[in-house]
Amino acid sequence: MENKFILALDQGTTSSRAALFDHAGNIISVAQKEFQQIYPHPGWVEHDPQEIWSTQAGVAAEAVTKMGLNGSSIAAIGITNQRETTIVWERATGRPIYNAIVWQDRRTAAYCDELKSRGLEKIVRAKTGLPIDSYFSATKINWILNNVAGARERAERGELAFGTVDTWLIWNFTQHELHVTDVTNASRTMLFNIHTLDWDEELLAAMDIPRNMLPQVRSSSEIVGHTKSTVFATPIPIAGIAGDQHAALFGQMCTRAGMAKNTYGTGCFLVMNTGNKPVESKNNLITTIAWKIGDQVTYALEGSIFIGGAVVQWLRDGIGMIKSASEIEQLARTVPDSDGVFMVPAFAGLGAPHWNPHARGSIFGVTRGTTSAHLARAALEAIALQSYDVLKAMEADLGEKIAELRVDGGAVTNDLLMQFQADLLGVDVVRPKIIETTALGAAYLAGLAVNYWASIDEIQGQWKQDQRFSPSMDAAQVSNYKKGWQRAVTASIAWADSND
Repeated sequence: MENKFILALDQGTTSSRAALFDHAGNIISVAQKEFQQIYPHPGWVEHDPQEIWSTQAGVAAEAVTKMGLNGSSIAAIGITNQRETTIVWERATGRPIYNAIVWQDRRTAAYCDELKSRGLEKIVRAKTGLPIDSYFSATKINWILNNVAGARERAERGELAFGTVDTWLIWNFTQHELHVTDVTNASRTMLFNIHTLDWDEELLAAMDIPRNMLPQVRSSSEIVGHTKSTVFATPIPIAGIAGDQHAALFGQMCTRAGMAKNTYGTGCFLVMNTGNKPVESKNNLITTIAWKIGDQVTYALEGSIFIGGAVVQWLRDGIGMIKSASEIEQLARTVPDSDGVFMVPAFAGLGAPHWNPHARGSIFGVTRGTTSAHLARAALEAIALQSYDVLKAMEADLGEKIAELRVDGGAVTNDLLMQFQADLLGVDVVRPKIIETTALGAAYLAGLAVNYWASIDEIQGQWKQDQRFSPSMDAAQVSNYKKGWQRAVTASIAWADSND
């Protein structure tokens, strides 16, 4: 095993990545490819499932072959993925019947309102830990069944399969043999009972979804099967599966109750380990499964922010204010503050703790003196301010303050953002040496299943701190930021409400 490697497949919202890890938890090879974002209508977001598969298979092969290795050098594959994104395909051919409907997609917001009007909110929350929202997979499945010709009848006959992205990748890697998911991805569908660990018949009936479409649910760390695709000539165990935020929590080694991490990716996802019992949120957070290893289920509280790093992509691609995402910190540093400008990046509605699918992006406080640098700074501050809202809700649910916040994801290389986050939260923000903790978590889960690593205790020692950001901003200044932000969020929601 010492001479072998773990291959982590990290299928994200904007790109597919693959990373090879050695026994010390170091990345020795990485490959990445972006893919097309499809926006058929305002608020709709889709991906081509075949492009998801082809880019992921391509980077998997590239990461291995550019090191002069082959499938026999790989001890196991761990898969982590964008969650909630919904794919329905034909069992006979493996062909998708519609594009993947992405987690950011809001087309089912009206249907969610209808489910709430039927009094289902409490039932859904009690069984799944989730609010009723178009973010999750269930209403996306329902939409496909109702809007693709013949889909509902075909589903009733058992001809169609549903999967989140992990399921779709495994289906293809095993040449249509395995239709499986893990508890973390299942827990994001709004159809999975996180207490019984099974698909819930009452919810399936309420949302008119045939059970025969759904994959078998496995743990997050076990050998579910072996690859059979042409990507690798040698069969490789598929041994780890976890949704991206669950994998990141594990990769950050937040293995004790009360430990928390925030991932700054396309969205921001603040997750706290709550131990072996689910904590019901009173503050609009999500109760979810962190992972299942062996017979032990670990639960978590999560706050999902739909637009994090995506606001920087918008400044780059949408309005051409910067040429690359890395330019934003330099631009933002040319001014001491945002000069009273607040940006609410509700491009896909507001996530936790507001859960308002109708809210839209807004910028407040603009004057004749506002420059691109002020907008850049306001965009970065918005990422941290949204995270502040979530952490405060989390602390209210637990009745205690967190000791520190571990951070990961592409945006954590931005020191300005990390320092501002520490200032807002009033606790240390800690960046690890390996910020690709999503892929690392998937690798750890797979490696544990094949005894590449003997135990969690063994890998605990591999987590290393890169930099610690401690609060330093004047308390009055912090208070002004928080007050301004609350005004901006309230105004953004009011604008959406007035459009009814």
